[in-house]
Amino acid sequence: MKKILGLIPTRLNSSRLPQKALLKIHGLPLIIHTYRRSLLSKKLSELYICCDDKKIFEVAKKYKAKCIMTSKNHSNGTERITEGFIKLKKQFDLILDIQGDEPLISPFHIDKVINFHIKNYSSDIILPTLKIRPTNNTNIVKVLKNKKNEVMYLSRSNVPFEFKKNKKFIYKHLSIISFKPEVLKNFAKSKKSYHESIEDIELLRALDMGMKIKSVNLEGDSFSIDVYDDFKTAQKKMIN
Repeated sequence: MKKILGLIPTRLNSSRLPQKALLKIHGLPLIIHTYRRSLLSKKLSELYICCDDKKIFEVAKKYKAKCIMTSKNHSNGTERITEGFIKLKKQFDLILDIQGDEPLISPFHIDKVINFHIKNYSSDIILPTLKIRPTNNTNIVKVLKNKKNEVMYLSRSNVPFEFKKNKKFIYKHLSIISFKPEVLKNFAKSKKSYHESIEDIELLRALDMGMKIKSVNLEGDSFSIDVYDDFKTAQKKMIN
């Protein structure tokens, strides 16, 4: 039986929507929605929130969610979950980075990513995608992959560019990422890479380092809360 660790990175002062982790959607803080939905996964062995502030830690405690305090100095969520993983001092076969700003995250998506990585264990990282219509929304990270489903590039722009031919859909980065434990540690120890610093997409560092990222396409819907309009949309969707 594989041991799988789920870690949800979150920080209090996000730049685009401050204190969004604690925003309440129908009475429950956003981060607790994400935690409880992730808890419905049948494949995760353990699940923790990795936070940078006592306010989030206390809220987690109130709702009986497992939580690990981490440094405020991390530049991204991957570095934050690495600290959480190291603090646990336990052995796992896979580490899942589950973004803290997806209150409608699908536990079925989590399980499919885990199953895919177990079957494709030669890959360092598994990054799931969803098909969507082309959009100029720069908060959505687009994924460019080859016929073997290996990730070639990630961008906030629409890739590939429609120069000669229009495309019906693009692939969107889904915020569940599966890492091999040693790969996660090596990633977090390295410095911000050239393309990462331009696009502000942390997995570009992994590509710049030559890590093997494979993608699995999933069905359904998903969106992260990046700005206030997203929060209002989540409130409406949560009713359904």
